[in-house]
Amino acid sequence: MSGAMDGIRVVEVAHWWFVPAAGAVLSDWGADVIKIEHPETGDPQRGLITSGLVPNADVNFMMEQSNRGKRSIGLDMSTAQGREVLGQLVASADVFLTSFLPGARKRLGIDVDDIRADNPDIVYVRGSGFGPGGPDADRPGYDSTAFWTRTGIADMITADDAPAPTSQPGGAFGDSAGAMTIAGGIAAALLKRERTGEPSVVDISLLGTGMWLISATVSATKLLGFSWKLAGGDRTQTPNPLVCSYRTSDGRWLLLSLLQSQRFWASLCEVVRRPELADDERFATEEARQQNKAELVGLLDEAFAEATLEEWRERLAGFRGAWAPMQSALEIHDDPAAVANGYLPELTTADGKPFTLVASPVEFDEAQPELGRAPDHGEHTDEVLQELGFDWDRIIEMKTGGAVL
Repeated sequence: MSGAMDGIRVVEVAHWWFVPAAGAVLSDWGADVIKIEHPETGDPQRGLITSGLVPNADVNFMMEQSNRGKRSIGLDMSTAQGREVLGQLVASADVFLTSFLPGARKRLGIDVDDIRADNPDIVYVRGSGFGPGGPDADRPGYDSTAFWTRTGIADMITADDAPAPTSQPGGAFGDSAGAMTIAGGIAAALLKRERTGEPSVVDISLLGTGMWLISATVSATKLLGFSWKLAGGDRTQTPNPLVCSYRTSDGRWLLLSLLQSQRFWASLCEVVRRPELADDERFATEEARQQNKAELVGLLDEAFAEATLEEWRERLAGFRGAWAPMQSALEIHDDPAAVANGYLPELTTADGKPFTLVASPVEFDEAQPELGRAPDHGEHTDEVLQELGFDWDRIIEMKTGGAVL
């Protein structure tokens, strides 16, 4: 099956998750993504699994998820030979993708003008913590700082009386959202180049991505004059009791999201086996339910507490309103929709260990892409150099000099 980006070559000079995960998405879509790693140190994320910050496992899942399908070349760009190789790679590419900050780009000679000297038609893409302008343009930013903490997301979901700020839900949460944003920006830039002949410089930041994700809240706070909190609130004071979480008899939670509450009110009363509430004047209209919200939440609490989550799955199976069980990341592996849509493809490492990845969420032609594993450090150096026309004598010379791995 052909990919949407078959024939597109991406040269990636990036570390950690945010920008490399964008390269993984492009690879899912069919692009040839060549990852440049220093011959000795490589992408520092390769060592993250042994640092104690993430659980150790037989599979380096952090690298696999954010680097699947790429080719890795070990290249020291600070050497003359390494820069020569990079220049030839760039000349053959459509996109240059980097997470390096302005100081590092200038020092290594990989800024926009440098790369455009090798290929004036290349789409140049920069992912950063805080954007290309302002006092923080050269400051490092991770998703925990630039995306989660600084944007207002953490504050929005941390109760005022909480003993500590709410942590982001798992590693690379903001990075993954930002990666999809980068991939979309690249797709748009390639379309523009095809139509106009003009290559773009594309910038995406974690700060901008986080602000976009809570843009309704950011806009509202300015208009309302106060920070809009989603945490620590009283459930009984929800404006719409049919948009609320309820606990089941086995201690699980499910969420109702009946934004058109009048449309679903009568059928919900049937499902929770409280048909008499449908015409109860305290709850018969949206206005009445809002005025008597605390009382209604209490009654629905009692109703949902009468059955287990599994029993509620059966009762709500034919209910047309939106609802969902609160599942764990482990349970999602058995979610029928996730399984049926191929969102959890299975792969094997180079030494045969099986593992599961999460597919990127864009699907073309009703089929999920076939994913490839992440490359070992410098796994494709010889292959890529030969494609560029270097013979074995020259490759051995560069390896001996330390320019390539």
